[in-house]
Amino acid sequence: MRVLSIVGARPQFVKLAPVVAAARREGVDHATIHTGQHYDPGMSEVFFDELGIGPPEWNLAVGSGSHGAQTGAMLDCLDDLLDRERPDWVLVYGDTNSTIAGALAAVKLHLRVAHLEAGLRSFNRAMPEEHNRVLTDHAADLLLAPTEVAAKHLANEGLAHRTTIVGDVMIDVLLATAAALDSGAAKGLETRPAEPFTLATIHRAENTDNTTRLAAVINALAAIETTVLLPLHPRLRDRCAAADIDLNVGNLRPIDPLSYAEMVDAARTAVAVATDSGGLQKEAFVLGRPVTTLRSETEWTETLADGWNVLEPDLKNLSSIVLRRSPREAPPAVYGHGHAADAVINALIAAN
Repeated sequence: MRVLSIVGARPQFVKLAPVVAAARREGVDHATIHTGQHYDPGMSEVFFDELGIGPPEWNLAVGSGSHGAQTGAMLDCLDDLLDRERPDWVLVYGDTNSTIAGALAAVKLHLRVAHLEAGLRSFNRAMPEEHNRVLTDHAADLLLAPTEVAAKHLANEGLAHRTTIVGDVMIDVLLATAAALDSGAAKGLETRPAEPFTLATIHRAENTDNTTRLAAVINALAAIETTVLLPLHPRLRDRCAAADIDLNVGNLRPIDPLSYAEMVDAARTAVAVATDSGGLQKEAFVLGRPVTTLRSETEWTETLADGWNVLEPDLKNLSSIVLRRSPREAPPAVYGHGHAADAVINALIAAN
């Protein structure tokens, strides 16, 4: 069986790593297409090296652009490549432009598509990611859902017959990385502040594309009553530079993007997390750190249990919300126990 994974953004590289390892264990012929959606070395190459994926077999190097231009460039490149390779499965991940481009290119060539992280819904149609995930689910042949909630969303859309619950592959990497940090096998955060700190990340269009909103987000983070470690996503860095927004303000400490192990180490040693990232919401939850999401909704609704994750789009009293007391009960293990990638490969084999 031959599987081609199509990835292009930092969270997808993390999800890819355990799938590659599971494919190797099962003797599955696997290859990777990197669309080049994230091309900054700190957001791309470092993950292929650090997570043991190895260099991708193809890098389309599409770069940045509007949603339409970027997706169109991917489709143009993928059409000939997929037609030439004709894999048994095209595996797409998450909800980015790389996801929808991979799914569209494959189904138009009558290649079978499996969608990893299927069934997530924010129900916010203003989010480009929501359209990507919904359209991909309805195009795909096999829907690999991470949770019961995701599977219920798919069933409500008439897709139960294509759905298999496999757990969350990001938890595979997270738990393995945390264990490696504990043993000294992985290199942790060297720039950790000596004092208690909050970890913050911002990258989504709803928080970065409007200058007024972006300035409000930065000012609210800067007012949090701890040091705020802010790894700079390229979109945030570029939008702030274009709007002449100073990131060296208040309690903010902007830093370069972190490796995956460094990010895990930062999340688990922070007193709190503030983010608009879906992945970091989930990682903070699993690591037992209170997380505040600067959005009006989350596709990871399980993280809201017992107040581990709080939605705060209005930024009012953000410091007190971010630095609230942790819940008494440990977060439930709703995302699996670190074996989701094996379930993914077994589901592909079973459906082949």
